[in-house]
Amino acid sequence: MAVIKANSSDVDLLARLMRAEAEGEGDQGMLMVGNVGVNRILGNCMDFKNIRNMNDMVYQSPGGFEATQKGYFYQRARERDRRLAQRAINGERTWPANNALWFFRPEGDCPPTWYDQANTGRYKAHCFFAPTYEDCPSVY
Repeated sequence: MAVIKANSSDVDLLARLMRAEAEGEGDQGMLMVGNVGVNRILGNCMDFKNIRNMNDMVYQSPGGFEATQKGYFYQRARERDRRLAQRAINGERTWPANNALWFFRPEGDCPPTWYDQANTGRYKAHCFFAPTYEDCPSVY
C-alpha cells in the first residue's frame, strides 16, 4: 500500500529523479533518493511545507534537486527504475535515508550537520541528513 498518492506519471517522475541523482550508487543508493523524495511529500515541515505531490517535490525551487537541470533527468524511465520508485512510494525505507529530508555529495567527509539537521550517515558518495522528530514528526 502506498504511503503517498502516486499515479503512473508520478512513478515515472520519481524513477527518473532517482536514476539521475544516484544511478552510480546502485539500487540501494537510488532507493535512498526515493526515500528522501517521499519524506519531503510526507513531511509538510520546514523547507517542505505544502509539498503535497510528486511534481511539487521534484521541481521545488529553491530547494529542489540539481538533477532536474541536467539532460539525463529527462530520459524515459526504465522499468527497473520504476520498480525501485514504486518501492519507495510503498514506504520501503533504507538507512541512513529512512527519515532524511536532505542529501548531498561532499568532496570529503560528511559534515555533522547540514541546514542545521543532523547527519544520519553516508552511503557511498552521499551524506544524508534528517530533522528531529520534534521538527518533522511526519517523517518518523
